[in-house]
Amino acid sequence: MSKETGKAFDTGLFKRLMTYTKPYKLTFYGVAVSAILLSAFAVMTPFLLRMLIDDAIMKSNPEKLLFLVIAMLVVLLAQVTFQLFFNYYANWLGESVIKDVRIRLFQHMLNFRMTYFDNSSLGVLVTRAVADMQRIGEIFSQGFFVIVADLLKMFAAAALMIYMNWKLALIVFSLLPVILYATRLFQKAMKVAFIEVRAEVANLNSFVQERIAGMKIVQLFTREKIESEKFREINEKHKKAWLKTVWYNSIFFPIAEIVSSLAIGLVVWYGGLMNVANISSSEAGTIFAYILCIEILFRPLRQIADKFNTLQMGMVAANRVFSILDTESKMDDSGTYGDNTKVRGDITFTDVHFGYLKNEEVLHGISFEAKAGETIAIVGATGAGKSTIINLLNRFYEINSGQILIDGVDSKDFKLAALRSHIAVVLQDVFLFADTIVNNISLKNKDVGLEDVEAAAKEIGVHEFIESLPGGYGFNVKERGSMLSSGQRQLIAFLRAYVSNPSILILDEATSSVDTYSEQLIQRATDKITEGRTSVIIAHRLATIKKADKILVMEAGKIVEAGTHGELLKKGGYYNKLYESQFMEEEAA
Repeated sequence: MSKETGKAFDTGLFKRLMTYTKPYKLTFYGVAVSAILLSAFAVMTPFLLRMLIDDAIMKSNPEKLLFLVIAMLVVLLAQVTFQLFFNYYANWLGESVIKDVRIRLFQHMLNFRMTYFDNSSLGVLVTRAVADMQRIGEIFSQGFFVIVADLLKMFAAAALMIYMNWKLALIVFSLLPVILYATRLFQKAMKVAFIEVRAEVANLNSFVQERIAGMKIVQLFTREKIESEKFREINEKHKKAWLKTVWYNSIFFPIAEIVSSLAIGLVVWYGGLMNVANISSSEAGTIFAYILCIEILFRPLRQIADKFNTLQMGMVAANRVFSILDTESKMDDSGTYGDNTKVRGDITFTDVHFGYLKNEEVLHGISFEAKAGETIAIVGATGAGKSTIINLLNRFYEINSGQILIDGVDSKDFKLAALRSHIAVVLQDVFLFADTIVNNISLKNKDVGLEDVEAAAKEIGVHEFIESLPGGYGFNVKERGSMLSSGQRQLIAFLRAYVSNPSILILDEATSSVDTYSEQLIQRATDKITEGRTSVIIAHRLATIKKADKILVMEAGKIVEAGTHGELLKKGGYYNKLYESQFMEEEAA
């Protein structure tokens, strides 16, 4: 992985990026040939102009004048045609490459451990997958090929100038070191500036995305003024980073214009002296041709500096994207038990230790068993480790030590997709995509049609609720299900779990913010989907706890008590205190 330094060009990173053009070799070579032809056509115009002035106009030859004018017209049409081909297919190649890189990046991120997302900014990841990708595409559409084409034009112009008059060529070439040195300094400064720009863009995106997602909290706690000031500070840093690039451009381009104008002035001056010294008038055509050649020679230098900026921004973006592609945060998926493995639903935790951070354990030797078809309720205060058990059962994280068995088989011996296909989860914070209800339930599984969804909805008692919505199962719930209440979102999550027909069901069945009608539907749905399958429930309601075959009472990452509701009450321990503080009022009601 390359480091973000002020180095003007990272050849190793560029070679790696070029490997993505291999599937498009024909287009790549076609664009390269177009660049070569464009350089030839560029210098043919001043060459023909020289002949037109010296051999046709000065010698009063109308036939040759007509021929040369037609030749210049043909060259112009050919130049326009190949410029069109060059522009279109250079952009096409860039878009094709970023399509492939973006797909690979997204697939790579899909397999990351949850730890990676816990420690990463969502806004930064979105910037990498969207804005940075576009910068990579510009390497091909506006960077590399344009630079190559311009360099070829420069070499062709220099060769023609030497051919026409080597003395005039030396005058022009004597100014090249000045512009080349200025270009070099400009490129190095811009590389550092663009690194800062991309960092500030990522910070800005991250800040805006988080505040928009949490707008309810911002307004609820009247933090509008504070967040506005923070945004003003971040935006100011963003502006300063971009202004630094503007400053470098403001210095470089006038210097390039001055050197170009000085070269034209010297050529005209020297050519004029030759005419005054009675040198042949045929030199007039050469002087006109030289003025065009100087433009061809110096204009690409100005453009190359500008396009090199684009290339450098693309390289910085590529470095950031490849840093994610090079990140090894994938769960071990070397298990041999696949999709065809039947799972009854026996669960065994044996002395499981786990911590999200090193040297900070959350679970301290958890052990329990759940037989196939049993309902296990987990109760405890916030932070006791209840949700962590759910995460470990799905292998979102790797345990530090101990063992988790499914039907007597270590969960690590299952393929990840196969393991998770046997487990369905309904979380308290339900996530719905900005899509229709039927697609949120089936998750576009081709094996689950609308008829299957409707049948399942009727079984758990939510069909009437869905049909009452505008468009029924085709109702678009918008981003994160914002068009539905929290209770309605949870009902959709229950149905989503039910249609997957899991062997193991995990429920976080909080109903604190749910209306009475939705709570009744949720209770009915809970009873239906837990029927006949192993269920692990983070219990928030007394009704669920009483029905459980076993209750696990957790405190500070340990199971301090286990048993049925009646057994635990008789003990008079931690559960009894929890019952008195949380559930007695519910039972009385």
